[in-house]
Amino acid sequence: MLNLALVAPIAILGAALLASATGALPRPAKVAIEGLAIAAILAAIIGFAQVAMSGPVTVAWAKFGPVVAALRLDIVSTTLMMLIAFVGWVVVRYSCTYLDREPGEARFMRWLCLTLAFVMLLVTAGTLVQLVIAWIATSLSLHRLLLFYPGRPGAWRAATKKFVTARLGDIALVGAAVLLAHHYQTGDIATLLAAARAGDSGPATSIAAGLIALAAMLKSAQFPLHGWLIEVMEAPTPVSALLHAGVINAGGFLLIRFADVIVLAPGVLAALVIVGGLTALFGGLAMLTQPAVKTSLAWSTIAQMGFMLMQCGFALFPLALLHIVAHSLYKAHSFLASGGAVERIAAARRPGPVAVPNVRAVGIAFVAALAIYATLALVLNVDHKSPQALALGAILIFGVAYLLAQGLADAAPRALTLRMAAYALAASISYFALHSLALALTAGTLPPTPPPGTLGWVLIIVALLSFGLVAFAQALFPLWVDHPAVAGMRVHLANGLYANALFDRATRGWAVRKVN
Repeated sequence: MLNLALVAPIAILGAALLASATGALPRPAKVAIEGLAIAAILAAIIGFAQVAMSGPVTVAWAKFGPVVAALRLDIVSTTLMMLIAFVGWVVVRYSCTYLDREPGEARFMRWLCLTLAFVMLLVTAGTLVQLVIAWIATSLSLHRLLLFYPGRPGAWRAATKKFVTARLGDIALVGAAVLLAHHYQTGDIATLLAAARAGDSGPATSIAAGLIALAAMLKSAQFPLHGWLIEVMEAPTPVSALLHAGVINAGGFLLIRFADVIVLAPGVLAALVIVGGLTALFGGLAMLTQPAVKTSLAWSTIAQMGFMLMQCGFALFPLALLHIVAHSLYKAHSFLASGGAVERIAAARRPGPVAVPNVRAVGIAFVAALAIYATLALVLNVDHKSPQALALGAILIFGVAYLLAQGLADAAPRALTLRMAAYALAASISYFALHSLALALTAGTLPPTPPPGTLGWVLIIVALLSFGLVAFAQALFPLWVDHPAVAGMRVHLANGLYANALFDRATRGWAVRKVN
Protein backbone atom coordinates (compact mmCIF):
# COMPACT_ATOMS: atom_id res chain seq x y z
CA MET A 1 0.00 0.00 0.00
CA LEU A 2 2.84 2.39 0.73
CA ASN A 3 3.97 2.11 -2.88
CA LEU A 4 0.75 3.89 -3.88
CA ALA A 5 2.40 7.12 -2.75
CA LEU A 6 4.54 6.81 -5.87
CA VAL A 7 1.39 7.58 -7.86
CA ALA A 8 1.54 11.25 -6.79
CA PRO A 9 4.73 12.32 -8.64
CA ILE A 10 4.04 9.81 -11.45
CA ALA A 11 0.58 11.31 -12.00
CA ILE A 12 2.00 14.82 -12.23
CA LEU A 13 4.74 13.64 -14.60
CA GLY A 14 2.00 12.04 -16.70
CA ALA A 15 0.21 15.38 -16.80
CA ALA A 16 3.40 17.02 -18.04
CA LEU A 17 3.74 14.43 -20.81
CA LEU A 18 0.12 14.95 -21.76
CA ALA A 19 0.68 18.69 -22.04
CA SER A 20 3.74 18.16 -24.25
CA ALA A 21 1.78 15.82 -26.52
CA THR A 22 -0.83 18.43 -27.35
CA GLY A 23 -0.56 21.69 -29.25
CA ALA A 24 -3.35 24.06 -28.26
CA LEU A 25 -4.28 22.05 -25.15
CA PRO A 26 -7.90 21.21 -26.00
CA ARG A 27 -10.58 20.79 -23.38
CA PRO A 28 -10.24 16.97 -23.06
CA ALA A 29 -6.52 17.37 -22.35
CA LYS A 30 -7.25 19.94 -19.62
CA VAL A 31 -9.76 17.59 -18.03
CA ALA A 32 -7.25 14.74 -18.12
CA ILE A 33 -4.50 16.88 -16.59
CA GLU A 34 -6.80 18.03 -13.81
CA GLY A 35 -7.84 14.41 -13.22
CA LEU A 36 -4.20 13.39 -12.82
CA ALA A 37 -3.71 16.24 -10.35
CA ILE A 38 -6.64 14.93 -8.30
CA ALA A 39 -5.14 11.43 -8.46
CA ALA A 40 -1.95 12.88 -7.00
CA ILE A 41 -3.93 14.31 -4.07
CA LEU A 42 -5.55 10.95 -3.35
CA ALA A 43 -2.20 9.15 -3.53
CA ALA A 44 -0.65 11.67 -1.14
CA ILE A 45 -3.53 11.22 1.32
CA ILE A 46 -3.09 7.44 1.21
CA GLY A 47 0.64 7.82 1.84
CA PHE A 48 -0.02 10.11 4.82
CA ALA A 49 -2.56 7.69 6.31
CA GLN A 50 -0.22 4.73 5.91
CA VAL A 51 2.67 6.57 7.56
CA ALA A 52 0.46 7.76 10.42
CA MET A 53 -0.58 4.18 11.12
CA SER A 54 2.60 2.18 10.46
CA GLY A 55 5.46 4.68 10.77
CA PRO A 56 8.08 6.02 8.34
CA VAL A 57 9.58 3.90 5.57
CA THR A 58 11.99 4.28 2.69
CA VAL A 59 10.80 2.83 -0.62
CA ALA A 60 13.44 2.25 -3.31
CA TRP A 61 12.03 2.86 -6.78
CA ALA A 62 15.06 2.90 -9.08
CA LYS A 63 18.74 1.92 -9.11
CA PHE A 64 21.50 3.30 -11.32
CA GLY A 65 24.61 1.30 -10.49
CA PRO A 66 25.62 2.21 -6.91
CA VAL A 67 23.15 5.10 -6.83
CA VAL A 68 19.70 4.29 -5.47
CA ALA A 69 16.66 6.54 -5.89
CA ALA A 70 14.21 6.16 -3.03
CA LEU A 71 11.12 7.74 -1.53
CA ARG A 72 11.35 8.65 2.15
CA LEU A 73 7.78 8.49 3.45
CA ASP A 74 7.27 10.02 6.88
CA ILE A 75 5.05 12.68 8.43
CA VAL A 76 7.16 15.51 7.02
CA SER A 77 7.28 14.27 3.43
CA THR A 78 3.68 13.03 3.20
CA THR A 79 2.32 16.22 4.77
CA LEU A 80 4.17 18.33 2.23
CA MET A 81 3.20 15.94 -0.57
CA MET A 82 -0.46 16.48 0.26
CA LEU A 83 0.12 20.23 0.37
CA ILE A 84 1.95 20.28 -2.98
CA ALA A 85 -0.66 18.09 -4.64
CA PHE A 86 -3.53 20.26 -3.39
CA VAL A 87 -1.92 23.60 -4.24
CA GLY A 88 -0.82 22.13 -7.58
CA TRP A 89 -4.36 21.07 -8.41
CA VAL A 90 -5.67 24.54 -7.52
CA VAL A 91 -3.03 26.24 -9.68
CA VAL A 92 -3.61 23.82 -12.57
CA ARG A 93 -7.37 24.39 -12.45
CA TYR A 94 -6.90 28.17 -12.25
CA SER A 95 -4.39 28.13 -15.12
CA CYS A 96 -6.79 26.29 -17.42
CA THR A 97 -9.04 29.35 -17.29
CA TYR A 98 -6.44 32.07 -16.80
CA LEU A 99 -4.37 31.04 -19.84
CA ASP A 100 -7.21 29.73 -21.98
CA ARG A 101 -6.29 30.06 -25.69
CA GLU A 102 -2.90 31.58 -24.90
CA PRO A 103 -0.38 30.62 -27.62
CA GLY A 104 1.97 29.07 -25.05
CA GLU A 105 -0.68 27.41 -22.91
CA ALA A 106 0.56 23.84 -23.49
CA ARG A 107 4.17 24.90 -22.87
CA PHE A 108 3.15 26.61 -19.63
CA MET A 109 1.21 23.58 -18.40
CA ARG A 110 4.10 21.27 -19.23
CA TRP A 111 6.62 23.24 -17.17
CA LEU A 112 4.09 23.80 -14.39
CA CYS A 113 3.50 20.06 -14.01
CA LEU A 114 7.22 19.31 -14.24
CA THR A 115 7.92 21.82 -11.48
CA LEU A 116 5.27 20.22 -9.27
CA ALA A 117 6.67 16.74 -9.92
CA PHE A 118 10.22 17.83 -9.09
CA VAL A 119 9.08 19.46 -5.85
CA MET A 120 7.33 16.21 -4.89
CA LEU A 121 10.49 14.23 -5.62
CA LEU A 122 12.39 16.76 -3.51
CA VAL A 123 10.26 16.49 -0.37
CA THR A 124 10.12 12.69 -0.63
CA ALA A 125 13.82 12.19 -1.43
CA GLY A 126 15.26 9.25 0.47
CA THR A 127 18.85 9.71 -0.70
CA LEU A 128 21.19 12.66 -0.93
CA VAL A 129 21.63 12.18 -4.68
CA GLN A 130 17.89 12.36 -5.35
CA LEU A 131 17.58 15.36 -3.05
CA VAL A 132 20.26 17.35 -4.88
CA ILE A 133 18.97 16.42 -8.35
CA ALA A 134 15.37 17.29 -7.45
CA TRP A 135 16.52 20.56 -5.81
CA ILE A 136 18.34 21.67 -8.97
CA ALA A 137 15.64 20.40 -11.35
CA THR A 138 12.95 22.33 -9.45
CA SER A 139 14.91 25.55 -9.86
CA LEU A 140 15.58 25.00 -13.58
CA SER A 141 11.95 24.18 -14.40
CA LEU A 142 10.76 27.20 -12.42
CA HIS A 143 13.20 29.30 -14.46
CA ARG A 144 11.28 28.33 -17.59
CA LEU A 145 8.02 29.46 -16.03
CA LEU A 146 9.49 32.79 -15.03
CA LEU A 147 10.37 33.35 -18.70
CA PHE A 148 6.92 32.47 -20.01
CA TYR A 149 6.85 35.93 -21.61
CA PRO A 150 10.41 36.04 -22.98
CA GLY A 151 9.90 39.40 -24.67
CA ARG A 152 9.77 41.29 -21.39
CA PRO A 153 13.15 42.71 -20.26
CA GLY A 154 11.96 42.74 -16.65
CA ALA A 155 11.30 39.01 -16.81
CA TRP A 156 14.84 38.34 -18.05
CA ARG A 157 16.37 40.53 -15.35
CA ALA A 158 14.45 38.85 -12.54
CA ALA A 159 14.95 35.34 -13.90
CA THR A 160 18.69 35.94 -14.30
CA LYS A 161 19.02 37.14 -10.70
CA LYS A 162 17.01 34.16 -9.53
CA PHE A 163 19.17 31.83 -11.62
CA VAL A 164 22.46 33.12 -10.20
CA THR A 165 21.20 33.12 -6.60
CA ALA A 166 19.84 29.60 -7.04
CA ARG A 167 23.15 28.33 -8.38
CA LEU A 168 24.89 29.63 -5.27
CA GLY A 169 22.38 27.67 -3.22
CA ASP A 170 23.03 24.58 -5.35
CA ILE A 171 26.76 24.80 -4.64
CA ALA A 172 26.09 25.06 -0.91
CA LEU A 173 23.74 22.06 -0.94
CA VAL A 174 26.12 19.91 -2.98
CA GLY A 175 28.92 20.75 -0.56
CA ALA A 176 26.72 19.79 2.41
CA ALA A 177 25.70 16.51 0.75
CA VAL A 178 29.32 15.55 0.08
CA LEU A 179 30.34 16.30 3.68
CA LEU A 180 27.42 14.35 5.14
CA ALA A 181 27.98 11.37 2.86
CA HIS A 182 31.68 11.32 3.74
CA HIS A 183 31.17 11.66 7.49
CA TYR A 184 28.34 9.14 7.84
CA GLN A 185 29.55 6.87 5.02
CA THR A 186 26.06 6.66 3.52
CA GLY A 187 23.82 8.53 1.13
CA ASP A 188 20.62 7.27 2.77
CA ILE A 189 18.98 10.21 4.51
CA ALA A 190 17.16 8.15 7.16
CA THR A 191 20.40 6.39 8.15
CA LEU A 192 22.46 9.56 8.51
CA LEU A 193 19.70 11.35 10.41
CA ALA A 194 19.50 8.44 12.87
CA ALA A 195 23.25 8.66 13.40
CA ALA A 196 23.05 12.42 13.92
CA ARG A 197 20.26 12.01 16.46
CA ALA A 198 22.42 9.50 18.31
CA GLY A 199 25.03 12.25 18.73
CA ASP A 200 27.44 11.38 15.92
CA SER A 201 28.90 14.76 15.05
CA GLY A 202 32.15 16.47 14.16
CA PRO A 203 33.61 19.43 12.28
CA ALA A 204 32.23 18.06 8.99
CA THR A 205 28.66 17.99 10.31
CA SER A 206 28.93 21.56 11.63
CA ILE A 207 30.17 22.79 8.26
CA ALA A 208 27.45 20.78 6.50
CA ALA A 209 24.82 22.34 8.80
CA GLY A 210 26.12 25.80 7.90
CA LEU A 211 25.97 25.02 4.17
CA ILE A 212 22.44 23.65 4.53
CA ALA A 213 21.40 26.85 6.32
CA LEU A 214 23.03 28.94 3.59
CA ALA A 215 21.22 27.02 0.85
CA ALA A 216 17.94 27.49 2.74
CA MET A 217 18.52 31.23 3.13
CA LEU A 218 19.25 31.67 -0.57
CA LYS A 219 16.22 29.63 -1.58
CA SER A 220 13.98 31.51 0.86
CA ALA A 221 15.00 35.01 -0.32
CA GLN A 222 16.52 36.17 2.96
CA PHE A 223 17.94 39.65 3.46
CA PRO A 224 20.01 41.01 1.75
CA LEU A 225 19.75 38.60 -1.25
CA HIS A 226 15.97 38.86 -1.42
CA GLY A 227 15.65 41.14 -4.43
CA TRP A 228 14.88 38.48 -7.02
CA LEU A 229 11.61 37.54 -5.30
CA ILE A 230 10.09 41.01 -5.61
CA GLU A 231 11.08 41.20 -9.29
CA VAL A 232 9.52 37.97 -10.57
CA MET A 233 6.09 39.52 -11.09
CA GLU A 234 6.47 39.51 -14.88
CA ALA A 235 5.34 35.87 -14.95
CA PRO A 236 1.61 34.94 -15.02
CA THR A 237 -0.26 35.01 -11.72
CA PRO A 238 -0.37 31.18 -11.41
CA VAL A 239 3.45 31.18 -11.41
CA SER A 240 3.46 33.68 -8.56
CA ALA A 241 1.05 31.47 -6.61
CA LEU A 242 3.18 28.38 -7.27
CA LEU A 243 6.40 30.16 -6.31
CA HIS A 244 5.17 31.89 -3.18
CA ALA A 245 2.98 29.02 -1.96
CA GLY A 246 5.23 26.13 -2.92
CA VAL A 247 8.75 26.42 -4.28
CA ILE A 248 9.83 29.15 -1.86
CA ASN A 249 9.18 26.72 1.02
CA ALA A 250 11.97 24.41 -0.18
CA GLY A 251 14.43 26.25 2.06
CA GLY A 252 12.32 25.61 5.14
CA PHE A 253 11.82 21.98 4.14
CA LEU A 254 15.59 21.53 3.82
CA LEU A 255 16.10 22.72 7.39
CA ILE A 256 13.27 20.54 8.69
CA ARG A 257 14.50 17.47 6.83
CA PHE A 258 18.02 17.83 8.27
CA ALA A 259 16.84 19.04 11.67
CA ASP A 260 18.86 16.34 13.46
CA VAL A 261 22.02 17.70 11.85
CA ILE A 262 21.14 21.37 12.39
CA VAL A 263 20.63 21.00 16.16
CA LEU A 264 24.21 19.72 16.43
CA ALA A 265 25.46 23.19 15.43
CA PRO A 266 24.33 25.87 17.96
CA GLY A 267 26.10 28.59 15.98
CA VAL A 268 24.05 27.75 12.90
CA LEU A 269 20.83 27.86 14.95
CA ALA A 270 21.79 31.31 16.24
CA ALA A 271 22.54 32.52 12.69
CA LEU A 272 19.12 31.33 11.54
CA VAL A 273 17.42 33.24 14.37
CA ILE A 274 19.34 36.44 13.60
CA VAL A 275 18.97 36.37 9.81
CA GLY A 276 15.40 35.07 9.89
CA GLY A 277 14.24 37.49 12.56
CA LEU A 278 15.84 40.47 10.81
CA THR A 279 14.29 39.46 7.49
CA ALA A 280 10.88 38.98 9.10
CA LEU A 281 10.90 42.45 10.65
CA PHE A 282 12.33 44.09 7.54
CA GLY A 283 9.93 42.35 5.16
CA GLY A 284 6.91 43.06 7.34
CA LEU A 285 7.64 46.78 7.46
CA ALA A 286 8.45 47.02 3.74
CA MET A 287 5.20 45.21 2.92
CA LEU A 288 3.16 48.03 4.48
CA THR A 289 4.64 50.63 2.13
CA GLN A 290 4.03 48.91 -1.22
CA PRO A 291 1.53 50.48 -3.64
CA ALA A 292 0.87 47.26 -5.63
CA VAL A 293 -0.96 44.21 -4.28
CA LYS A 294 1.39 41.59 -5.77
CA THR A 295 4.51 43.43 -4.63
CA SER A 296 3.06 43.71 -1.14
CA LEU A 297 2.37 39.97 -1.17
CA ALA A 298 5.96 39.33 -2.28
CA TRP A 299 7.31 41.27 0.68
CA SER A 300 4.88 39.35 2.89
CA THR A 301 6.40 36.11 1.61
CA ILE A 302 9.90 37.35 2.44
CA ALA A 303 8.76 38.21 5.97
CA GLN A 304 7.01 34.85 6.41
CA MET A 305 10.04 32.92 5.20
CA GLY A 306 12.20 34.88 7.63
CA PHE A 307 9.84 34.01 10.48
CA MET A 308 9.91 30.35 9.47
CA LEU A 309 13.72 30.30 9.45
CA MET A 310 13.66 31.93 12.88
CA GLN A 311 11.42 29.09 14.07
CA CYS A 312 14.00 26.62 12.78
CA GLY A 313 16.73 28.60 14.53
CA PHE A 314 14.84 28.16 17.79
CA ALA A 315 14.67 24.40 16.94
CA LEU A 316 10.86 24.57 16.70
CA PHE A 317 10.77 22.35 13.65
CA PRO A 318 7.19 21.01 14.12
CA LEU A 319 5.94 24.61 14.25
CA ALA A 320 7.97 25.45 11.14
CA LEU A 321 6.27 22.57 9.30
CA LEU A 322 2.88 23.84 10.45
CA HIS A 323 3.87 27.32 9.28
CA ILE A 324 4.71 26.02 5.81
CA VAL A 325 1.27 24.46 5.44
CA ALA A 326 -0.61 27.50 6.74
CA HIS A 327 1.41 30.01 4.75
CA SER A 328 1.16 28.04 1.51
CA LEU A 329 -2.63 27.80 1.64
CA TYR A 330 -2.99 31.45 2.58
CA LYS A 331 -0.52 32.76 0.01
CA ALA A 332 -1.88 30.66 -2.88
CA HIS A 333 -5.34 32.10 -2.24
CA SER A 334 -3.94 35.62 -1.88
CA PHE A 335 -2.18 35.60 -5.24
CA LEU A 336 -4.98 33.90 -7.15
CA ALA A 337 -7.51 36.31 -5.64
CA SER A 338 -5.32 39.41 -5.97
CA GLY A 339 -7.28 40.76 -8.94
CA GLY A 340 -10.55 40.65 -7.02
CA ALA A 341 -8.86 42.23 -4.01
CA VAL A 342 -7.86 45.25 -6.10
CA GLU A 343 -11.46 45.70 -7.22
CA ARG A 344 -12.77 45.43 -3.66
CA ILE A 345 -10.24 47.97 -2.37
CA ALA A 346 -11.13 50.37 -5.19
CA ALA A 347 -14.83 50.02 -4.37
CA ALA A 348 -14.37 50.44 -0.61
CA ARG A 349 -15.81 53.65 0.78
CA ARG A 350 -13.46 53.85 3.73
CA PRO A 351 -10.17 51.97 3.29
CA GLY A 352 -7.73 51.55 6.14
CA PRO A 353 -8.26 50.61 9.77
CA VAL A 354 -11.78 50.57 11.20
CA ALA A 355 -10.73 52.80 14.09
CA VAL A 356 -7.47 54.57 14.96
CA PRO A 357 -6.33 53.76 18.52
CA ASN A 358 -4.31 56.12 20.72
CA VAL A 359 -1.28 55.22 22.83
CA ARG A 360 -3.44 54.29 25.81
CA ALA A 361 -5.63 51.93 23.76
CA VAL A 362 -2.58 50.24 22.22
CA GLY A 363 -0.95 49.75 25.62
CA ILE A 364 -4.10 48.23 27.09
CA ALA A 365 -4.49 45.98 24.04
CA PHE A 366 -0.98 44.58 24.36
CA VAL A 367 -1.35 43.97 28.09
CA ALA A 368 -4.76 42.32 27.57
CA ALA A 369 -3.55 40.08 24.73
CA LEU A 370 -0.53 38.92 26.72
CA ALA A 371 -2.72 38.36 29.79
CA ILE A 372 -5.09 36.17 27.77
CA TYR A 373 -2.12 34.24 26.43
CA ALA A 374 -0.55 33.76 29.87
CA THR A 375 -3.86 32.70 31.44
CA LEU A 376 -4.45 30.08 28.79
CA ALA A 377 -0.88 28.86 29.18
CA LEU A 378 -1.58 28.20 32.87
CA VAL A 379 -5.07 26.78 32.40
CA LEU A 380 -4.04 24.43 29.60
CA ASN A 381 -1.01 23.25 31.62
CA VAL A 382 1.67 23.96 29.02
CA ASP A 383 4.61 23.63 31.39
CA HIS A 384 6.04 21.03 29.03
CA LYS A 385 6.33 23.64 26.28
CA SER A 386 9.85 24.89 25.66
CA PRO A 387 10.77 28.52 26.43
CA GLN A 388 11.31 29.00 22.68
CA ALA A 389 7.76 27.85 21.93
CA LEU A 390 6.23 30.07 24.61
CA ALA A 391 8.21 33.06 23.32
CA LEU A 392 7.09 32.38 19.77
CA GLY A 393 3.48 32.27 20.92
CA ALA A 394 3.92 35.65 22.59
CA ILE A 395 5.30 37.08 19.34
CA LEU A 396 2.27 35.78 17.46
CA ILE A 397 -0.01 37.37 20.07
CA PHE A 398 1.57 40.75 19.32
CA GLY A 399 -0.19 40.56 15.95
CA VAL A 400 -3.49 39.86 17.67
CA ALA A 401 -2.89 42.83 19.96
CA TYR A 402 -2.82 45.06 16.88
CA LEU A 403 -6.39 43.99 16.06
CA LEU A 404 -7.46 44.28 19.68
CA ALA A 405 -6.15 47.87 19.77
CA GLN A 406 -8.59 48.83 17.02
CA GLY A 407 -11.40 47.39 19.10
CA LEU A 408 -10.33 49.49 22.09
CA ALA A 409 -10.16 52.76 20.14
CA ASP A 410 -12.50 55.50 21.29
CA ALA A 411 -14.36 55.51 17.97
CA ALA A 412 -14.79 51.73 17.87
CA PRO A 413 -18.27 50.29 18.50
CA ARG A 414 -18.67 47.85 21.39
CA ALA A 415 -19.37 45.00 18.96
CA LEU A 416 -15.95 45.51 17.41
CA THR A 417 -14.30 45.46 20.83
CA LEU A 418 -15.92 42.13 21.69
CA ARG A 419 -15.07 40.68 18.30
CA MET A 420 -11.40 41.61 18.61
CA ALA A 421 -11.25 40.15 22.13
CA ALA A 422 -12.72 36.93 20.75
CA TYR A 423 -10.02 36.92 18.05
CA ALA A 424 -7.31 37.20 20.71
CA LEU A 425 -8.81 34.30 22.67
CA ALA A 426 -9.27 32.13 19.57
CA ALA A 427 -5.71 32.83 18.36
CA SER A 428 -4.24 31.80 21.71
CA ILE A 429 -6.26 28.58 21.90
CA SER A 430 -5.47 27.76 18.29
CA TYR A 431 -1.75 28.23 18.84
CA PHE A 432 -1.60 25.82 21.77
CA ALA A 433 -3.89 23.28 20.05
CA LEU A 434 -2.05 23.30 16.73
CA HIS A 435 1.34 23.21 18.45
CA SER A 436 0.29 20.14 20.42
CA LEU A 437 -1.01 18.48 17.27
CA ALA A 438 2.20 19.19 15.36
CA LEU A 439 4.29 17.81 18.22
CA ALA A 440 2.19 14.66 18.40
CA LEU A 441 2.36 14.00 14.66
CA THR A 442 6.10 14.60 14.33
CA ALA A 443 7.19 12.83 17.52
CA GLY A 444 10.00 10.46 16.60
CA THR A 445 10.50 12.12 13.21
CA LEU A 446 11.77 15.55 14.28
CA PRO A 447 14.13 16.15 17.20
CA PRO A 448 12.81 17.74 20.41
CA THR A 449 13.67 21.35 21.11
CA PRO A 450 16.83 21.49 23.24
CA PRO A 451 16.84 23.76 26.32
CA PRO A 452 18.25 27.19 25.50
CA GLY A 453 21.74 28.11 26.62
CA THR A 454 22.98 31.58 27.45
CA LEU A 455 23.01 32.66 23.80
CA GLY A 456 19.58 31.10 23.31
CA TRP A 457 18.08 33.13 26.16
CA VAL A 458 19.65 36.31 24.79
CA LEU A 459 18.13 35.64 21.37
CA ILE A 460 14.71 34.91 22.90
CA ILE A 461 14.72 38.20 24.84
CA VAL A 462 15.94 40.19 21.83
CA ALA A 463 13.29 38.61 19.60
CA LEU A 464 10.51 39.40 22.08
CA LEU A 465 11.62 43.01 22.47
CA SER A 466 12.16 43.55 18.74
CA PHE A 467 8.85 42.09 17.56
CA GLY A 468 6.97 43.70 20.43
CA LEU A 469 8.40 47.14 19.65
CA VAL A 470 7.66 46.84 15.93
CA ALA A 471 4.10 45.62 16.58
CA PHE A 472 3.53 48.50 19.03
CA ALA A 473 4.82 51.03 16.51
CA GLN A 474 2.72 49.49 13.75
CA ALA A 475 -0.43 49.82 15.84
CA LEU A 476 0.32 53.53 16.33
CA PHE A 477 1.38 54.10 12.74
CA PRO A 478 -1.86 55.94 11.71
CA LEU A 479 -1.09 58.58 14.36
CA TRP A 480 2.40 59.18 12.96
CA VAL A 481 1.72 58.86 9.26
CA ASP A 482 1.97 62.61 8.61
CA HIS A 483 5.21 63.11 10.52
CA PRO A 484 8.11 64.10 8.17
CA ALA A 485 10.42 61.42 9.62
CA VAL A 486 7.79 58.72 9.03
CA ALA A 487 7.19 59.96 5.48
CA GLY A 488 10.90 59.72 4.74
CA MET A 489 11.15 56.26 6.28
CA ARG A 490 8.21 55.13 4.14
CA VAL A 491 10.19 56.01 1.02
CA HIS A 492 13.24 54.06 2.19
CA LEU A 493 11.18 51.05 3.21
CA ALA A 494 9.25 51.11 -0.05
CA ASN A 495 12.60 50.70 -1.80
CA GLY A 496 13.69 47.91 0.51
CA LEU A 497 16.39 50.08 2.11
CA TYR A 498 18.09 49.87 -1.32
CA ALA A 499 19.65 46.49 -0.52
CA ASN A 500 18.56 45.16 -3.91
CA ALA A 501 20.08 48.18 -5.70
CA LEU A 502 23.34 47.70 -3.83
CA PHE A 503 23.35 44.04 -4.83
CA ASP A 504 22.87 45.05 -8.46
CA ARG A 505 25.67 47.60 -8.27
CA ALA A 506 28.03 45.13 -6.60
CA THR A 507 27.57 42.78 -9.54
CA ARG A 508 27.70 45.64 -12.08
CA GLY A 509 24.04 45.17 -12.95
CA TRP A 510 22.37 42.30 -14.73
CA ALA A 511 22.47 41.86 -18.47
CA VAL A 512 19.07 41.81 -20.10
CA ARG A 513 18.57 40.04 -23.39
CA LYS A 514 17.79 42.49 -26.15
CA VAL A 515 14.27 42.09 -27.51
CA ASN A 516 12.83 43.41 -30.73
